[in-house]
Amino acid sequence: MENINYIKHLNGVFGQFSRDSRLNPTHISLYVALFQMWNNNFFKEEFYINREEVMTFSKIGSKSTYHRCIKELSHWNYILYAPSHNPFKGSRIKMFDFGTSSGQVLYPSRTKNGTSSGQALVPIIKHIQTLENTKNNNKPENFKNPGFQEFENGRKQTIAVPYRDNLRTTKEKDYNEPL
Repeated sequence: MENINYIKHLNGVFGQFSRDSRLNPTHISLYVALFQMWNNNFFKEEFYINREEVMTFSKIGSKSTYHRCIKELSHWNYILYAPSHNPFKGSRIKMFDFGTSSGQVLYPSRTKNGTSSGQALVPIIKHIQTLENTKNNNKPENFKNPGFQEFENGRKQTIAVPYRDNLRTTKEKDYNEPL
């Protein structure tokens, strides 16, 4: 295979991922694990993988999730997956060039992934900034201490018990009495 530029390929494939709404984080994690294994194999045309190793790299814990995601990546033309069904021989993987080389993609027929040809539009929702925050009325300037009452002459007096509890305490209690 031609020389693959690591950064350009990842930028190209992540751009493709951002336009494809079918993908979830498990697909992306699996693809990145496969890409790293492709890099470790010096970007050979085809390479063989071990399921347990790929599951460890991609942090996938379920075999059914792994098989579903790798088949979907193959079906959506991000990779070409040929399962071996032999526990002693790994499955064959062929990766496609998503970089910005002169031939953009090695096999153009394999990269029609079913996404729209137009640009994906994402709405931009900006928070409306106001001069006054109406949701947070617990700011210190709005906080009133319930332990003080203000009288007509402007003096403040401390209330002994601002919130009475169910013990029905009184001010005339004799503390010398036994309980």
